[in-house]
Amino acid sequence: ELQEKVEETELLKVELQMLETERVRLSLVEEKLMDVLQLLQQLRDLNISKRALGKILLSTLESCRDPQPGKAHLFEVLDTLYQELTACELLQSQPMEKARSRQSLSNPLVISC
Repeated sequence: ELQEKVEETELLKVELQMLETERVRLSLVEEKLMDVLQLLQQLRDLNISKRALGKILLSTLESCRDPQPGKAHLFEVLDTLYQELTACELLQSQPMEKARSRQSLSNPLVISC
């Protein structure tokens, strides 16, 4: 009976470790998603054309068409979209002070769990 309890404890430890790993992964995805949403909101405020935004999205999807082994596909797409958005000329031509002041305002995109 003691051996069963030890084995059960070990199983629970492994499950807990797996849950913690998943929690960290989801936290990273959530952070990247928030970054992408903030950039999209900034671009919307700068009146980016739907055509330009569509090109960014299609470019992202094209580069992520074949998932890289060992990397979560969702995170890869979000990361690539983030990089594509930050490379957008509209954001680069925007003064940094304006960008910082917008980020310091309360963010309507924040999701509480």
